[in-house]
Amino acid sequence: MARKYKRILLKLSGESLMGKQRYGIEADMLQHYAHQIKDVHDLGIEIAVVIGGGNIFRGIQSEGSGIEPVTGDYMGMLATVINGLALQSALESIGVYTRLMTALRMESIAEPYIRRRAIRHLEKGRVVICAAGTGNPYFTTDSAAALRANEIAADVILKGTRVDGIYTADPEKDPAAVKFDKLSFAKVISLGLEVMDMTAFTLCQQNNMPIIVFDINSPGNLRRIAAGEPVGTLVEG
Repeated sequence: MARKYKRILLKLSGESLMGKQRYGIEADMLQHYAHQIKDVHDLGIEIAVVIGGGNIFRGIQSEGSGIEPVTGDYMGMLATVINGLALQSALESIGVYTRLMTALRMESIAEPYIRRRAIRHLEKGRVVICAAGTGNPYFTTDSAAALRANEIAADVILKGTRVDGIYTADPEKDPAAVKFDKLSFAKVISLGLEVMDMTAFTLCQQNNMPIIVFDINSPGNLRRIAAGEPVGTLVEG
């Protein structure tokens, strides 16, 4: 199978790892994502992954708990490291070499994120998992994905979600919602659509970094996108 992209950044939400559970990591979902990534890796495509931590802890959960917001954000960053470790183990169990790199230093379990080192790992064919967000409070893992994608000069950000693209409204709530196949950055803003948080979206717009929003739960979708098939919704230009 031909490939369209040389280097991609895959953004996964922590919630996607929950499966049908209320929290935590469901083994079947973890293996599902690992095999999806392997399918693309087998095409010779360089892959970086940014994963969230909402299945374990979200910064917003600290409201009313006595935990200050900044501390809550740091707790969320640590949750992404747990998910990163799980994904690393799942990938390596099926023969995919990985490197877990964190924005917060914790050398006992992961390498510190250094841009040139991350690029070198990618060039050597390793999947690079970027955890701990940007390493700063007040920034989401969407912002981390946009930042890392631009830093490593990825060709595209692939944002895996539960729906098969961007719609005029939430398709899980509005059956009349219409899907877009392609949108410009300006159109997304004018329609008030939620693709990423505004900080992340603006960073992509300024650097003309394409974003594809697609259903990660549908087997084979990631590989089809990597091969250039029109899956999900493309935002560019």
